[in-house]
Amino acid sequence: MTAWIDGRAATREDAVAAAASLLAGARSPVFAGLCAEAASVQAAFDLARTIGASLDPAAGSALYADLGALASGGAMTTTPAEARGRADVVLALGAAPWASDILTELATDGPVRGRASGRPRAVLALGGPGAGSVQHVAYPAGEAGLAAAIGLLRGLVAGRVAGPHPLADLATRLRDALYGVILYDPAETGALGAEMLNGLVKDLNETTRCFALPLGDLHQGRAVAQIAAWSTGQGPRVGFGRGTPEHDPWRFDAGRQAAAGEADAALWLAALPTPLPAWTRTVPTVALLGAPKGDEAQVVIGVGVPGEAFGAALWHPRRAAIAWHAVDGPQPVPGPAAAILADLQARLASPAEKPFPAKNPTTNPERSASC
Repeated sequence: MTAWIDGRAATREDAVAAAASLLAGARSPVFAGLCAEAASVQAAFDLARTIGASLDPAAGSALYADLGALASGGAMTTTPAEARGRADVVLALGAAPWASDILTELATDGPVRGRASGRPRAVLALGGPGAGSVQHVAYPAGEAGLAAAIGLLRGLVAGRVAGPHPLADLATRLRDALYGVILYDPAETGALGAEMLNGLVKDLNETTRCFALPLGDLHQGRAVAQIAAWSTGQGPRVGFGRGTPEHDPWRFDAGRQAAAGEADAALWLAALPTPLPAWTRTVPTVALLGAPKGDEAQVVIGVGVPGEAFGAALWHPRRAAIAWHAVDGPQPVPGPAAAILADLQARLASPAEKPFPAKNPTTNPERSASC
């Protein structure tokens, strides 16, 4: 097992012991990154519950742009497979969809199921590139930005904005679609854009069929959201400082906690490639990495890359679900991060090895509550 302590090579046993010691002495540990297969993310939630840590995935900002809109008003979404089979109109919002395989696949053929079967598929773009290999009709987002353009388009579709406008033709195309799909990246649209988008989709469904299709992120964020839901019944930014899971997207933002001095230890889980944020240099950190160099944190332990070193359950963008990614035979590389996390939990759950610090009655109660 490849491992380092303070930049010096160490045995796996010594590195795990050092990681356990670092976490055991923390009052407000935070687990972040969470870019790994489902088993390791689940193990991170279990360990967080054991030691009273909070969690924040690397995909947190993009996830909460969508989760906030979902919580406030719901959403009407579809899957890539349904979009390929049924959509006669596809609207790509912003630049991100043009870097995805999904849009390329949607542009290659037309719908084969449902009312739109046999019709040509129109690809439209709002605020995205005006040129490219995919034939499409482009509309400008305007100086106000993408979120404002989505809100204006919603007003045009619902008839709340009248008169000639550059986006009036786009509104007509969406109203005339038999099965419209709006492809977007929540990280690009932001929370306001996602809220406007969900409202636009609902308005269109008053007279036709239209669905949102969010792009998956590179950091397993969609999988983390599902694991958080079945583990805690809540979103992924949760804290176990008071014994039960408490959900708060602001309080348990790892970057904010580090900047405010609330986090005194961190565990960064990134079995899949995920850059370490700058704040990990200011907090004593244990890093479980799929491709370590050894100087990323105070304690670094190399782990296998899921889907390459071993079979694993990972988010599958085309299926929009957690799916099994098999490998051909065992690989001579480090095992999964879940094994390290289970080892840490066994050490930290033992009263003899985990002396929880006594609560200080003079501690600021607001800082204590953010654990």
